[in-house]
Amino acid sequence: MNRADPLPATAPAPFIAVRRNPRLTKLRCIRCAGEYPLQDMPAGCPHCAALGSPASLEAVYDEFPQTLATASSAYKWGEWLPYTEGISLGEGDTPCLDLPKLARELGMRQLTVKHEGMNPTGSHKDRMSAQGVSRALDVGARTVVLASSGNAAVSAAAYCAAAGLQCEIATYRDMPAPFARALNHLGARRIAFDQGVERWGYVRQQVEREGAFALTNYSIPAVGSPVFGVEGYRAVALEIVASGCLPDHLLVPTARGDLLWGIYSGLRDLLAAGLLERMPKLWAVEPFPRLSRVLAGASLQAEFPGQTAQFSIAGSTVTLQQQLAVQQSGGGALVVSDAEAAQGVARLGAHGFWVELCAGACYSALQRLREQGQVGPSQHALLVLTAKGDRDPFNPIA
Repeated sequence: MNRADPLPATAPAPFIAVRRNPRLTKLRCIRCAGEYPLQDMPAGCPHCAALGSPASLEAVYDEFPQTLATASSAYKWGEWLPYTEGISLGEGDTPCLDLPKLARELGMRQLTVKHEGMNPTGSHKDRMSAQGVSRALDVGARTVVLASSGNAAVSAAAYCAAAGLQCEIATYRDMPAPFARALNHLGARRIAFDQGVERWGYVRQQVEREGAFALTNYSIPAVGSPVFGVEGYRAVALEIVASGCLPDHLLVPTARGDLLWGIYSGLRDLLAAGLLERMPKLWAVEPFPRLSRVLAGASLQAEFPGQTAQFSIAGSTVTLQQQLAVQQSGGGALVVSDAEAAQGVARLGAHGFWVELCAGACYSALQRLREQGQVGPSQHALLVLTAKGDRDPFNPIA
């Protein structure tokens, strides 16, 4: 279902102030460049879907500011995002921290981490929730629905509770207990399934039959999550640049590429606005070959099954947005096993960072890039640490 602007006059006004960015003008397909009026199109570009090549949509802004000032929350980047005001729990402004000892161990000039675990619910997903739930308020939605068995579920539940919206989450039956307890505490409705396709089917049903607002993707073949939420990740790029820690290489744990694309699109637009001199190489870190196989010639619409304890980046699909992000930045994809990821968790833990397993995989991926000579000794790398380790069911120390 497409919900186009403007809303009917009968739509209830949110009790939280929501202000859309006046620079936001339309949506654009990242594959065919087809343009659409501002509306909710959670299944992506219908033209590309009809051709059998599903693709995400991105927001189009008519101009950007000529300066980039530092900010203390995502909404202070509002001129670069869909919403300049909306629901917030204090997300954003996560620290960029240098790790000189680890840099020396790896034989490189500089190593920085961007600690997204410092967001309110402990992960980068709060950036998507802030913008996505603000959109739900803006269009008069009463229920937000998504498919998640981890960080996105907890984040959406928290932001919906703060916004006064119902939250329905399609999860797996074996959802880790810490996440299930959090959803219960936050008042979300949990619907458990055995298979991923069943979860996505439930989200589609709630959107198309019940008029719920989708926060995550439900299409098969997959596209990225709905545009208004994914755009929230652009603030990660803005914060990196504003803090003066722009790296040569940027490593991101990746499932379907929402975070990766948001960072890429933010950097791309900063470059186009003359506020960035160069584009870092973006590297997607994955637990088994998916994007790696697509980059080697496999079909983007294929299924790539695999087993992993890196549950935050599990899944068997690849999206165009993650492929474009690495190709257009000159980066690539790296497969890091669970055992290698656990070693990365331990190395980061020895320097004071307790992170989820897939965040630890970024360190091991960087180690491999150094060994292969793709990261030079005079270069600077930044690892995006997606979440804290306190809810991760995998604990390499126990």
